[in-house]
Amino acid sequence: MDNKLIVVIGSYGSGKSEYSINLAKEFSDQGNSVTLVDLDVVNPYFRSRDVREQFRQEGITVIAPEGEFQHADLPMLSPRIMGAVQNKKSNIILDVGGDPAGCRTLARYVENIKKRGYEMHFVINTKRPFTSDLNGILEMLQMLRSASKLEVTELICNTNLMEFTTMDILKMGIELIDLVAEHEKIKFDTFTVLESNLTKIPEHIMGKTRKKLKYFLSKPWEMQNKVHHPGI
Repeated sequence: MDNKLIVVIGSYGSGKSEYSINLAKEFSDQGNSVTLVDLDVVNPYFRSRDVREQFRQEGITVIAPEGEFQHADLPMLSPRIMGAVQNKKSNIILDVGGDPAGCRTLARYVENIKKRGYEMHFVINTKRPFTSDLNGILEMLQMLRSASKLEVTELICNTNLMEFTTMDILKMGIELIDLVAEHEKIKFDTFTVLESNLTKIPEHIMGKTRKKLKYFLSKPWEMQNKVHHPGI
């Protein structure tokens, strides 16, 4: 089977970075080569670059700004990214910034992404302000699609309220995203659940299949000794 290139997008707070990180770990645990690329130049917190050292020990490559710019929200793109996009010997996951400005970082890679072939996963948490109703999700989808110049191939339901997530909350999220899938004719098969909630959420809900997410990223108040350089 050909190695995949998966572009992960989502609005601010959708959980797209956690999803990207877990996807990379899943590929690695299955014995596959994988490179995780941090293209998030929007959010100073919850970025896949924060697992770089942990993943390096597990043989997972993470491409992201290094040194003094590791925790900066600056549009600094490594020249290694183009090489990763073109590297068909490895599965590549691109964790892209959570708004149209973030998606525009893909512009220089679009031609090669299309040439290689790709999947684009749109991660949606319906408990976030900009994606809490059908019109909001459709508007966000169109903005991200337009900015990235790529087509979304799959919707991922990451509806949650952390430890307060319930079956009813998930069902409402799935019902809403089902409407988006029907409206846009986009694949929707998967909902995510944090591993701490697995005992109260079944493997299948309304025809969708559960994907377990391990919580990797620190909350902002847990991030000690990290410097935030404001964008300019």
